[in-house]
Amino acid sequence: MTDEEILAEFRAADALLEGHFILSSGLRSPRYLQCARVLMDPMRGARLASALVALMPRDIRSAVEIVVSPAMGGVIVGHEMGRALGVEAIFLERPEGTFELRRGFRLKPGQKVLMMEDVVTTGLSSREAMKAIAAAGGEVIAAGALVDRSNGQAQFDVPFFPLVTLEVPSYSPDDLPPELAAIPAMKPGSRKEA
Repeated sequence: MTDEEILAEFRAADALLEGHFILSSGLRSPRYLQCARVLMDPMRGARLASALVALMPRDIRSAVEIVVSPAMGGVIVGHEMGRALGVEAIFLERPEGTFELRRGFRLKPGQKVLMMEDVVTTGLSSREAMKAIAAAGGEVIAAGALVDRSNGQAQFDVPFFPLVTLEVPSYSPDDLPPELAAIPAMKPGSRKEA
């Protein structure tokens, strides 16, 4: 899929939002990709995951033994990546603020992991997830995301495969451009939909 075809999938799902958004990193942005909406359609989710798998080198695809994603945003896309790769998919949760495996999920010592996110903004939650995976005995051999909106800032110690890179400005809350400061800020997950 081309970048335009990928973004068309987001537009078709009303998942490319415009406004004043508070990102999980605390930064502010005029645009937001709501991956939950694009993944509502299982066929669309399968297409996007298959397109991402096609971008990954064969040696990495064949080495992945399990997909691990951080909850909440990574659960569905992680599951779709597991399906596309033909491996199991599990997820991490933060019941006390730190990622951990729960629900009886386990990793075998040295198990080769693809850590999968929906959107990477700063890379902080991805790095925290990778640390939890290592603590649980897994070996992260690659990271993936539907969208890299880090503007090249997210750095990992493993190969990183985003399906699409989206250059979207983000701002500190105390350094907003006037047009963004003039409209109310919202957390995308808390927005009331009609």
